[in-house]
Amino acid sequence: MPFRLKAQDVKAVDTILHGGVQQVRVVLRALALRHLDRGASAPQVARLVPLSPQAIRKIAHRYRTGGLANALYERPRPGAAEVLAPAEKQRIVAMACSAPPSGAARWTVRLIAQEAVKRRLVPRVGRETIRVLLQSHDLKPWREKNVVRR
Repeated sequence: MPFRLKAQDVKAVDTILHGGVQQVRVVLRALALRHLDRGASAPQVARLVPLSPQAIRKIAHRYRTGGLANALYERPRPGAAEVLAPAEKQRIVAMACSAPPSGAARWTVRLIAQEAVKRRLVPRVGRETIRVLLQSHDLKPWREKNVVRR
């Protein structure tokens, strides 16, 4: 079965290709669709557009099943789940704002992570998670001792 674009989709593809700034992957997919519409096979298109024949077939399949937007654009991805619950974040921030444990002059990211687990605020937590949490609250407890006071 030959691949054909609908008339309004041909105009939309031309608008993308002749328009302003677009993501490279969207332009490559639009070029692949245009060449397929003109009767080229997937291996022929793969020689013209830096995509594999399998990727070009996948783009054509996505167009047939879901339309132009499905063929050109990717669906949003969910991303990683939150490591800490809001209550856990609040407890860690409160701990970081308090005095450091005895034997420590100031809080460090590593010390906060260790103390959070030791005090059973969280079952486990990594240093990067603590760093991002402190950064999001604009906290730098390790710099507290660097402030010059008269």
